[in-house]
Amino acid sequence: MFHFKSKEGLLQNVIEELNSRLQRSLESTLNHNPGPERVAPLKVFWQWATSKRNLPDLRLLYEVQIIALQNPAQYGPYLKKASADWHDIAVQSMSGSLRNSSMATICLAVFDGLMLELMTTGEHRRLTEALDQFIYIVTDFATREQSSRRARRRSPKSKIGGKP
Repeated sequence: MFHFKSKEGLLQNVIEELNSRLQRSLESTLNHNPGPERVAPLKVFWQWATSKRNLPDLRLLYEVQIIALQNPAQYGPYLKKASADWHDIAVQSMSGSLRNSSMATICLAVFDGLMLELMTTGEHRRLTEALDQFIYIVTDFATREQSSRRARRRSPKSKIGGKP
């Protein structure tokens, strides 16, 4: 049996242990998603998170984090570390032009919003469709951005003033 000096110590340990366990599990899942038929990492994350095995732990993690948010002086460093760790995993799982801090932040925010909605409504199918739509939008944007960059590299440089 574990003994903690305070309720705060227990909550800190729960945050650290849940984050650590969930992050290791997710990294393992993402590492088994190679090849040309690779599923979007955010979709893999969603499938992993909403599985019967992981959803109860994620629900507990969100609940504990919400409790911790009520005392930022006590839990702020733990919450910031957890957020930074999830952000790092998100960045590392992305590829190509999508691999950047801003896109990782957006994807995590979408994921968090969908997870909270799932926990509130239980509407897995609707929320999975919403996630698929988000992934389509992001993928389409990245594809158009790549095409635009390639076209700019192939086109001759224009001269200022129209002179060759």
